Amino acid sequence: MHFELFVSLRYLLAKRRHAFISLITLISVAGVAVGVMALIVVLAVMNGFQHDLRDRILGVTSHAVIGHFQGTFGTYREVLKDIEAEEGVAAATPFVLTQVMMNSGKAISGAILRGIDPESAPRVTRLEQSLLQGTLPSLLGPPSEASPSERPSPGIIVGVELAARLGVNVDDYVTLVSPTGQTTPAGRVPKSQLFRVVGLFKSGMYEYDNTLAYVHVRDAQRLLGIGDAVNGIEVKVVDIYAAAQVAEKLQKKLGYPYWVRDWMQMNHNLFSALKLEKVVMFIILTLIILVAAFNIVSSLIMMVMEKTKDIAILKAMGATTHKVRRIFVFEGLLIGVVGTFLGLAGGFGLCELLKRYQFIELPRDVYYISTLPVRMEPLDVVIIACAAVAICLAATFYPSKQAAKLHPAEALRYE
Repeated sequence: MHFELFVSLRYLLAKRRHAFISLITLISVAGVAVGVMALIVVLAVMNGFQHDLRDRILGVTSHAVIGHFQGTFGTYREVLKDIEAEEGVAAATPFVLTQVMMNSGKAISGAILRGIDPESAPRVTRLEQSLLQGTLPSLLGPPSEASPSERPSPGIIVGVELAARLGVNVDDYVTLVSPTGQTTPAGRVPKSQLFRVVGLFKSGMYEYDNTLAYVHVRDAQRLLGIGDAVNGIEVKVVDIYAAAQVAEKLQKKLGYPYWVRDWMQMNHNLFSALKLEKVVMFIILTLIILVAAFNIVSSLIMMVMEKTKDIAILKAMGATTHKVRRIFVFEGLLIGVVGTFLGLAGGFGLCELLKRYQFIELPRDVYYISTLPVRMEPLDVVIIACAAVAICLAATFYPSKQAAKLHPAEALRYE
């Protein structure tokens, strides 16, 4: 063991003449531990939020969306072939998107209606895994050539929160009112159609579960009166982190009047806010460690004053200025390392408790999700540990310098 490390350990572990110094040392260790633990838990929760939101969003939406500047386009079949031929694209499916009013006879609510192709949609989104009741093929219904009088009500799949607000369940009926309407001799009249609820889905995202409803793309086209046209095409890519590059290639390939957006662009504000919050929380909670660092400075300064005689004797016996300085640097570093280790252990333990026992519930209409997600990232742990030890190391600079400046003759004059 190095001489300097041995002396610093003796100074830390030996009984002090002034108990107050020991108390400040313990407070310093506790301060570093609390700061590190708080950083570990908070950043783990922020990472959990980001990861959980991404998974839930991509559960009902695609990796990329292709649209037309005119709103709808009828050449989507040719575009689908071009898209699926592109490298990095796994699958694609057309969709129709509009806002409607839904009337169950018990309640009325606004909703976002999404017309999908039940055959190709499961290859692009994970909507099928979110179904609590019913199946996507139940949207297929009767063949399109059936006469209107013989055709039964088409099927609709509704989010659980929206179904609860409307007071409907599977096999109940809802009337959809289109905003486009139709022109009659009496003026413009909203177009409506009766749908049978054939399924319920729960994505875990309150915003989707409370507003979304799915019908067959054919039924959505008929309700809106847009013929064989769609609003866009959803695309699934092989690697979600390469979605931006694939979207850029598709944009160059299709050109104007088409536009292409990847999932990060569509949710840019949400993920940017989460990233900013994570940075801000890191800065704020680092202040706890800075307060602990000031305690380390105070503890070391008082120890230098207490150990003046010892320092003088060490210098008289041949200890160099650098060796004396390193004694107090090691002492402060040990406080930081012990505090960091305890903080990491406490942070890991608390994160495991939060993951195993979901005892903290969140309002879904505010936070999108109902439980507190926890996800520890190794890089965050390394950054936190290094930052804590570095702050503690910086705190030793002034006290160790003062200790090294002591002159043996001056220190021992009155002994």
